[in-house]
Amino acid sequence: MDKYQKIEKLGEGTYGIVYKAQNRDSNEVVALKRIRLDNEEEGVPCTAIREISLLKELKHPNIVRLYDVLHTEKKLTLVFEYLDSDLKKFLDTYGGDLDKDTIKQLMYQLLKGSEATEFTYQQGELKLADFGLARAFGIPVRSYSHEVVTLWYRAPDVLMGSRQYSTSIDVWSAGCIFAEMASGRPLFPGNSSLIFLNHVITVLGTPTEETWPRVSQLPEYKNDFAIYNRIPLESILPKLDPSGIDLLSQQLIEYQPEKRISAEDALQHPYFEEIRKKEQSSQGNSLPK
Repeated sequence: MDKYQKIEKLGEGTYGIVYKAQNRDSNEVVALKRIRLDNEEEGVPCTAIREISLLKELKHPNIVRLYDVLHTEKKLTLVFEYLDSDLKKFLDTYGGDLDKDTIKQLMYQLLKGSEATEFTYQQGELKLADFGLARAFGIPVRSYSHEVVTLWYRAPDVLMGSRQYSTSIDVWSAGCIFAEMASGRPLFPGNSSLIFLNHVITVLGTPTEETWPRVSQLPEYKNDFAIYNRIPLESILPKLDPSGIDLLSQQLIEYQPEKRISAEDALQHPYFEEIRKKEQSSQGNSLPK
């Protein structure tokens, strides 16, 4: 730890503290995530183990880099690349009023990171970070805990007790972030599962066996939900053009997990056509003549 000079504390959570620091040898600014270890309990928190194991496998420009892991008897320190801001702070800087092109660029980068696998933002680059609640999954699909993803961005199938899921829950989360960037506020806020689900059904309509086959078989499904009709999202998200509304309402925040689009396919949606053309043009110009 002597090689790092702490500059300031950035935040504190359940398991530890995050500092801005500088590498004394290279002068590079980094983020140190210090995790307290309680030897009387289970040692290293499972959230830290997940984060380390996943980030060691993920090398992508839209995923935060884990540089090093330092382990002592009393604490575990993760050394990350330093990012100027998280996405929430970036949105707040603009009062939640992002222009349409910025929304599109950020969403494209979000899906790029999701395709490879707290969203953060730096100098025009969005990166995925904080994988403490993440899960690796394989085939065949296993049964998992429902304690994944922050509540406001948690898919309704998970909230209703489903233990069988894959990247479809990340697609739902991406859709919620998309809507929040476009409106400046969370699409489905709530400080409890019940309040959150109520927000979902007031916007998407009350799920039925017709709109969501086998929904009534989910362990925590309630048959006494109030009856609501679906709200046209263009009425609450005027910044999104018809292709953006199609991507969000028909393919990202879709009740049925199997109907949600993959991140790979979402990147090919007409909403991103202009960005894809610019990428192709840039790649073509960079080829040797």
